[in-house]
Amino acid sequence: MKNKNIKTALFAIGLTTLVSCNKIKDFGDTNVNPNAITTPTSYAILTNVEAGITGFIIGANETAWIQHTSESQYPGEGLYDVTTTYSTFGSYTGSLLNLRTVISQNRNADEVAAARVLTQYIFWQITDNLGDIPYSQAFNSKTPVYDKQEDIYKGMIAELKAAKAQFINTGGMKGDILCNNNVPQWIKFANSLRAMMAIQLSKKYPGAADYAATEFKSAIADGVMTSNSDNVALAYVDANFKNPYWSGFDGARDNGESTTMWNLLNGLGDGRQAAIGTSNIAVPFGVKEATINSFIKNNPGWSHMLGASQRLVTSPVYLLTASQLYLARAEAASRGWTTEDKTAMLTAGVNASFAQFGLPLPAASYFTQSALVLDGSNDIKKIAEQVFIATFPNGKAAWNNWRRTGFPVLNPAPDPINPAHTTIPRRYTFIPASSSTFSEYNLNAANLAAAIARLGGAADTPEAKVWWDQ
Repeated sequence: MKNKNIKTALFAIGLTTLVSCNKIKDFGDTNVNPNAITTPTSYAILTNVEAGITGFIIGANETAWIQHTSESQYPGEGLYDVTTTYSTFGSYTGSLLNLRTVISQNRNADEVAAARVLTQYIFWQITDNLGDIPYSQAFNSKTPVYDKQEDIYKGMIAELKAAKAQFINTGGMKGDILCNNNVPQWIKFANSLRAMMAIQLSKKYPGAADYAATEFKSAIADGVMTSNSDNVALAYVDANFKNPYWSGFDGARDNGESTTMWNLLNGLGDGRQAAIGTSNIAVPFGVKEATINSFIKNNPGWSHMLGASQRLVTSPVYLLTASQLYLARAEAASRGWTTEDKTAMLTAGVNASFAQFGLPLPAASYFTQSALVLDGSNDIKKIAEQVFIATFPNGKAAWNNWRRTGFPVLNPAPDPINPAHTTIPRRYTFIPASSSTFSEYNLNAANLAAAIARLGGAADTPEAKVWWDQ
């Protein structure tokens, strides 16, 4: 039986709720520990949330769906076995509620602003997974409405602007293990998130004068990531706080470099192969268990996911990088949203990606290949293929970009498990009522039904499309 705990990175963060009754109160403070902490310290809560933040982007599903990786044993996700359910319960009652506590305690303006930024980052991950979700009423009602994704995106961008304006950098920020209490880096992170959210709306707002282009240009003007020193990543420190990719390889070694990734890299003569895989024997994608078992047995040198230098115990996991920002800027210029030099932006994005992997920069001849020359012919495709490579192993980022642009061109798995699901999933589905007491079908049925009705296809299926994908 497949061990999903090995295949998928999970986390749960929660606050301890203290309860009492009148009979206990009758004893006064007799049984009260004077040394106990009854009010959680806000900066410790911030640390706790940040320690689990990569759980929103690390998972076997997206990396297999987007064909970053191939399953080397017990294939399921890559065969669309409909392990696509996604529960929001832990996020709302855990990390989002904890960040709300940091904000309400209001200990330090920079700390509060950072919590506001992280809150929007988490909402961004959830809405891109599901579509419409509780946002404006998330903590104000037992049965909150599911905001339209368009309104959520506009709300997130507005809140990031407000959070950016709140940073004052007067010192005293504590507990931040993402940016090490570096306020200028947090400001760039907030602006960069705005830019990435804006480019994600290109299907809905394609024009140079439309909302997405306007917000994108505003974010760039305010200052975004421009070097790898600006990257926002969770650093893992030692055997007590291990990089999850190291842990996965140390255990089951379920994921290999896919033939899709290897073929793209090989066709470009791309040196990032040394960081992305361990050999030139790529693992076939989307094939049934008997086929993959035979392949692995006959090819003991198959390419594992990530080179050894990229999955050390202390290797960082990136939430957002300068490479992603430069490639988004290349796309925006190609769409006519900005007057920036699209070729310069593409080159900077690729170079940042190589440097992020610790590799020598590519030769000038790399950029003269037809697959990289932005001459007005398939520019979006060329840029999206570079996003596909540069985001590895963040399958979530690559999946979002593919859903939006349609590139790289991907063929569905040849051996899907369920004949009702034979294409690459476009979204996660809500937890069925029969699977959990905390299913939203049980707790907020009417509002959930309205949200599902707004999906492309009007059904809670992995084939339905979220608003920005429609």
